[in-house]
Amino acid sequence: MLRLFAVLSLLIATQTWPGGAIWSSKAVASERNVVVLLHGLGRSKSAMWLLAHRLETAGYQVESIGYRSLHRTPEQILTHLQSKVGNCCASSDTKIHFVGHSLGGLIVRAYLAKNKPPNLGRVVLLGTPNSGAHLADLYGDKWWFKLLGPTAQFLGTGRDSLPRSLPAPDYPVGVIAGIANRVSNDHILPGDDDGLVSVESTKLEGMTDFVVVQTGHSAMRYSSAVANQVVSFLKNGRFLESPR
Repeated sequence: MLRLFAVLSLLIATQTWPGGAIWSSKAVASERNVVVLLHGLGRSKSAMWLLAHRLETAGYQVESIGYRSLHRTPEQILTHLQSKVGNCCASSDTKIHFVGHSLGGLIVRAYLAKNKPPNLGRVVLLGTPNSGAHLADLYGDKWWFKLLGPTAQFLGTGRDSLPRSLPAPDYPVGVIAGIANRVSNDHILPGDDDGLVSVESTKLEGMTDFVVVQTGHSAMRYSSAVANQVVSFLKNGRFLESPR
């Protein structure tokens, strides 16, 4: 355990990760670029610590915002987010970007549908079920799924779901989907998927760019390949060309 901790500390200190780049604060020309980072269902802002670290090392100011996803309705989450974003990013000379993982991506889209700031930069969605989560359709009536709270009940593919209620984006948005190495689960989630969200359901009408990365749903928060793609889109409005 001590050896593992030492290796992890060394990797952070040198900012070098297997399969990734050596990050440099020179990667971003302006220090007035803020990234609002949102976690997914049942998580806290600490779940995004490594991606936040990589974005900061790339030169961005990161505002990782936590919210109580298991105990709040979508409307309550949005009210909370509106207050937090207003506190951190009100300056007109600051370019504000958004990166959301899973449910966090839907919350970003819902927020921007009603609160699009004039200084909006770019948006990246990680494993977000933009067409709805098929597992929510399949298990929504189960008692254990209901323990996930009121927001989880709106994540399906029906017309009244949160994903289906959101308008197409009128801002630059990049979508990252994952494919997990796992035993086939086509009987519950047909097609390629990250273990929880299918590749097809991440696709979004009006998206600027799209890329698939070999990673699981939760693991994409820690993936250096995903972080590379996020930085590329925030900087250039395009993902890196990479094989699936």
